[in-house]
Amino acid sequence: MAKLKIRGKDLIKLGYPEGRAIGMAVNMMLKHFKRSSLKDVLEILKKILEHPDLYLDDDVLGRIAAELIEKPESENQEIPLSDESITYKIYGAQGIEPGASKQMDTAMRLPVTRKGALMPDAHQGYGLPIGGVLATENAIIPYGVGMDIGCRMALTIYDLSPGFLKRERHQLKTILKDNTKFGFNSFDKPMDDAIFERKEFKEIPFVSGLKSKAFSQIGSSGSGNHFVEFGVVEITDAENEFGLPVGEYVGILSHSGSRGFGANIARHYTKLAMEKCLLPKEAKNLAWLDLDTEAGQEYWLAMNLAGDYASACHDHIHHRLSKALGENHIAKIENHHNFAWKEKLEDGRDVVVHRKGATPAGKGVLGIIPGSMTAPGFIVRGKGNITSLNSASHGAGRLMSRTKAKNSITASELKKILKNEGVDLIGGGLDEAPIAYKNIHEVMKAQNDLVDVLGKFFPKIVRMAK
Repeated sequence: MAKLKIRGKDLIKLGYPEGRAIGMAVNMMLKHFKRSSLKDVLEILKKILEHPDLYLDDDVLGRIAAELIEKPESENQEIPLSDESITYKIYGAQGIEPGASKQMDTAMRLPVTRKGALMPDAHQGYGLPIGGVLATENAIIPYGVGMDIGCRMALTIYDLSPGFLKRERHQLKTILKDNTKFGFNSFDKPMDDAIFERKEFKEIPFVSGLKSKAFSQIGSSGSGNHFVEFGVVEITDAENEFGLPVGEYVGILSHSGSRGFGANIARHYTKLAMEKCLLPKEAKNLAWLDLDTEAGQEYWLAMNLAGDYASACHDHIHHRLSKALGENHIAKIENHHNFAWKEKLEDGRDVVVHRKGATPAGKGVLGIIPGSMTAPGFIVRGKGNITSLNSASHGAGRLMSRTKAKNSITASELKKILKNEGVDLIGGGLDEAPIAYKNIHEVMKAQNDLVDVLGKFFPKIVRMAK
């Protein structure tokens, strides 16, 4: 017998209310009744809808019934915040806007919060500020992770001298144009990837519906501050983990995330969280899902899948460019932010650490912290500072909003800055001009206690969305 195929609209026709009950019913039926006919399954679901109280003791069907029974009004009451914010460490406080600090203060008043820290590149976002690190107990906050789930940096280093960039500049610009896609653009023939064989695409109905879009966009980059660039890598630490001699090399640095796939996951589970977790207005974007609920477990699996998808996108980007160069890389570094990890606090408590725009910096963990299209990025090794929850900044951080940046510089002024810095820009916009970002050197100085610097990356040919 063929496997069961059941959709949410089948349940809506039966009279099921839109919301969690439909998702629960579809999941349970696909998992436990996958060899039954659609007719038989719909008959069962109709009976549960008519008399949910009769099924509450059933190990499987009882979960559907529980969602259909009206909850006591007390369960939908607003969850109060703590009167006072838990004290947290702020790095580079003098360069952080009040809005970001206020958002972090609010996050530190959540009843599930256990510890937090604010990185020196912090600025205001939705829910948790960009640059915010938050440890919660048995709770995952979709907007604490962010819209671009698993956004990351990836650097490949090649055994080529900087002179190669000068000699082949025109060719390298063509290679970038031909082998990268940004924004709404994608490759006519995307490369396949093992990521699409993952069981989450089959077992989570909402994620299953995103698979075709994810396939069409793999290997491409987003818009905004996402980029792919050729540049000069300067290794300064002779004890580096790559075994590379101190000196200069050619590198490719990319920054992007999980594309529309991750954004749709973020929107869907944030909506579910807000429906279940009613918070005061100032904290509504910090709604969480308990990890011992089905929705919480679903989001956790979907988040990890989106993070791995983002990594696959970077693999495709660097594979295409390496092939076009005719070179194999001699070292690779990759790290991600906009993610949540299960970790332990110094007292042994299990927590979920959200790093929204923050780089993992556990002891010995490698990463890249970029500057801007003209400022250098830094190759770093984490020191494992527990005060920062083993975290560091994920970049220089915005100094200006996109609107303010566009109104503060002209195209001719940006062109002059790029020429003076020896940088070619393909695409990009005034909202990403270097003046829109904080001074990366000041940001790095503010986190001396968090990372060691192994080297730098100097952008030379930058490709961004138009």
